[in-house]
Amino acid sequence: MSCSVENEETALSEAPQINILYEDEYLVAIHKPAGLLVHKTYLARRERYFAMQMTRDLVGCHVFPVHRLDRPTSGVLLFAKSSQIAHQICMQFEARQVSKYYLALVRGNVFDGGLLDYPLKEELDEVADKMANQEREAQSAITRFEPLLNAEIPVPSGRYQTSRFALLRLQPLTGRKHQLRRHMDHLRHPIIGDTAHGDGKQNRFFREYTGINRLWLLAQKLSVTHPVSGEPLTIVTEPEPEWEQVFTALGWGASELSTSDALLVTGA
Repeated sequence: MSCSVENEETALSEAPQINILYEDEYLVAIHKPAGLLVHKTYLARRERYFAMQMTRDLVGCHVFPVHRLDRPTSGVLLFAKSSQIAHQICMQFEARQVSKYYLALVRGNVFDGGLLDYPLKEELDEVADKMANQEREAQSAITRFEPLLNAEIPVPSGRYQTSRFALLRLQPLTGRKHQLRRHMDHLRHPIIGDTAHGDGKQNRFFREYTGINRLWLLAQKLSVTHPVSGEPLTIVTEPEPEWEQVFTALGWGASELSTSDALLVTGA
């Protein structure tokens, strides 16, 4: 699975902090902050910081990306330390042998989980993909979703007197560009902070209500087969501090969060 070209957004003014979640002789996984590009692209010429270069400097050797995370998405990002290992991991992604779990905050309450099988047309860039076939058929796209927590706050954000939100666990079973964001929009539960496929009015309300501006999507868990040992390898990260601020603002206490985090981290 190749990395997608990422659109230019406001460049980071200072280097973000990246934390190593796992490292051995062959692999290194980091927690990628929201807003950080995975690698250099001509569409982000003003950007100075990239996850690939920052990880290379941190571990002291060249690293190779094996999957993609959209710029505004935070969470687990895995690199290989050689092109051979990268190829082996990419083969696992292509064969759909990798499990990925995301944490998402969406508009509206969600009480029932399910499996969404909704094909998506490929999103093409006006510049990078100008020679591509614009009439390609939609590709298979499948996402499993599960509600973890629901909230209703006594503050109007539209025509209703209250505002409702849900915390979901999302598992993409395919790897289409912006799949989770587009699928949740299709279900009419767009991810909060999604400027491409979300609800602009809700995004503005949530930004003003919490004082935080970001896409509320976290790649929390990644499971692969180690390319050398053959053993299962699971890498997990924790929500950033701003998630805790939002949880508090939505009225979720320690008991609710401990249950939802356990469900997310141990989900099969």
